[in-house]
Amino acid sequence: MPLKSIKAIDYMTKNPVVVKPSTTLFDAIDMMTTAKVSGATVLNEAQEVVGIISEIDCLQAILKGSYHGEIGGNVESFMTKDVEVVDAEQDILAIAERLIRDKRRRLPVVRGGKFIGQFSVRSILSAVKNFNNKNNTL
Repeated sequence: MPLKSIKAIDYMTKNPVVVKPSTTLFDAIDMMTTAKVSGATVLNEAQEVVGIISEIDCLQAILKGSYHGEIGGNVESFMTKDVEVVDAEQDILAIAERLIRDKRRRLPVVRGGKFIGQFSVRSILSAVKNFNNKNNTL
């Protein structure tokens, strides 16, 4: 089986850390540090992707807040709102190219506009490892 035929849905993280826009900044930080991840997908009540909150977003919020004497707020105020997503059926090599080109670590996976998981650099590395172990070659 060629590596390019592996779909995102086969190696995506099915239960990644997700938060709501109303989640407090400190709750999001706690969730990410506890799970040892560098970011979380932000979902609305309809399970649609509305943003991404990263460690960098959180750090920027803390620094900005420290200058103004008010640290905190909700994820919605600090998240990246312009979020690219991938389709569950997209092949992993195309996703890998996007991650590298756009210097991203993760992309939410959607099916029918609804969030179903997350694809990351680690997802690709797991797929390659699995493929190599089965076939002893790339």
